[in-house]
Amino acid sequence: MPIGIEGKRVVVTGGARGIGAAAVGTLVSEGARVVSFDVTDDAGMAVAEAATAAGPGTASFRHTDVSNRAEVEASLREAHTELGGLDAVLNIAGIERRAALEDMSEAELDEMLDINLKGIFFMCQAAFPYLRDRGGSIVNFGSNAGLTPYPLGSHYSAAKAGVMALTRTASYEWGGYGIRVNSVAPAIWTPMYDEFRQRMSPDELVQHEATMKALIPLGGRLGDPKRDLAPVLVFLVSDASRFITGQIIMVDGGAGQVR
Repeated sequence: MPIGIEGKRVVVTGGARGIGAAAVGTLVSEGARVVSFDVTDDAGMAVAEAATAAGPGTASFRHTDVSNRAEVEASLREAHTELGGLDAVLNIAGIERRAALEDMSEAELDEMLDINLKGIFFMCQAAFPYLRDRGGSIVNFGSNAGLTPYPLGSHYSAAKAGVMALTRTASYEWGGYGIRVNSVAPAIWTPMYDEFRQRMSPDELVQHEATMKALIPLGGRLGDPKRDLAPVLVFLVSDASRFITGQIIMVDGGAGQVR
């Protein structure tokens, strides 16, 4: 089966920058019709406008805080009306924070879980009524941090592990409707990773880069959003992935290997 997504109707969260922006641009370049959700309005609208100008698909933008159930439901309802249906949802929106477990405040924990875990719950629940009659694809963004120790990021690790557990159960519950639910665990260079690097001292950065070189067999560094991850997302949106569900798909140059 050819990998084609022309005319597919897709919602992408976190579409204002990084992986989300790369996803919006690539999906539109392959002919999909995309509605992007984010809380950064100017950047989100700019990404959607640039993608539409390049074509051949289209993109629009809606301010949406994924941690707010009412906003999620309203935005998905509007996107469904605009697109005339829904074929796929890419749950990319997320944050990364660092805090020692013993010092972590309840507010820090709540922020992480609200965006990185509850936000995906809300998106999946709100998308279900629009997908159950025709089937479709949901792609949730997990992380290798949910599978291995992640020092100074126990709340991030717990949220991502929760996403991957949610994905497996949703795939089982919704398979009968033809809804496939998969999780992507990427190791990709993004603005969020740049911010992470900026918090390091020069010595810490040297040590970090040596660690990454040893950790990632393919190239020794994080991948590129457009070249290395976006094609995988196109595949998961397409009908070529119609018999794949409940999987953790590592797009990380070999850094994390699951079985």
